[in-house]
Amino acid sequence: MQQRHRWLWLLAAVLVIGLIAVGCGDDDDDDDGAGGAETTEERTFEEGTTMARLQEEGEIRIGVKYDVPPFGFRNPQTDQVEGFDVDLGNAVADALGVRPRFVEAISDNRIPFIQDGTVDLVLSTMTINEERAQEIGFTDPYFVAHGRILVPEDSDIQGLEGLAGNSVCTAIGSTYQETLRQEAPDADLRLVDTYSECLELLQNGAVDAISTDDVILTGMIIQDDSLKLVGDELTVEPYGGGFKRDDDEFGEFLNEVIAEYTEDGRWQQSYDEWLGQHTGEEQTPPEATLQDALEGNIE
Repeated sequence: MQQRHRWLWLLAAVLVIGLIAVGCGDDDDDDDGAGGAETTEERTFEEGTTMARLQEEGEIRIGVKYDVPPFGFRNPQTDQVEGFDVDLGNAVADALGVRPRFVEAISDNRIPFIQDGTVDLVLSTMTINEERAQEIGFTDPYFVAHGRILVPEDSDIQGLEGLAGNSVCTAIGSTYQETLRQEAPDADLRLVDTYSECLELLQNGAVDAISTDDVILTGMIIQDDSLKLVGDELTVEPYGGGFKRDDDEFGEFLNEVIAEYTEDGRWQQSYDEWLGQHTGEEQTPPEATLQDALEGNIE
């Protein structure tokens, strides 16, 4: 029954988008979740820039989550990677006139993947913070999430204080690894590689709660409606696109794409499709800058 719930939302998403895959990958490449988008007229960029290199190569490698609906997940019906982050990745590829190649990037390997060149860009529910900004470059925020706690419907846990003496799961490399150690020191912290592992542990009764971004937890509720959010918002999590540090020209290009994406309505369309129709909550694109995010001036 739990396994059936797990795919109900995914199947519903397929119906909503009319069985249209995000794009088309190479037939002989099954491990990259590559998608595609119709490209607009190709822009030209100065030789030596990341944008010119990507156009010469004909593709951009983008790190996304594969198991975090509604932001990034592999659709079992199409074998394509879909979601809110994936839509933005397609927009970046479209602006370059190249093919997107989506690579699975879990919380713990996102920064190493950027640094070692495994990917050119990460769009993987990654929170902008000062510590990470010492290692990689960030775009302006393109989404703002908030930290919450997820428990079974019959749980006695009502919020952060209730985690004391109970087990709580989150992903290695996430901001919650440190937040929970500081804010819930008496909780039994369980760290795993992916949030889908947290969900399975909660469903099996192996942990008592999960803590991460509200939108990620909402995706779990969509898969299993026997779960609920509890307590107040714990944190503010502005999502940014990650790229190699000091690549200022690429960062400026990405911010231009994000600005166009929000202004022409594509951001809102993607939000309504992947989140709004399930949560019933209205939301607009963040107007904050990277500096706002780094200084904590976002609510």
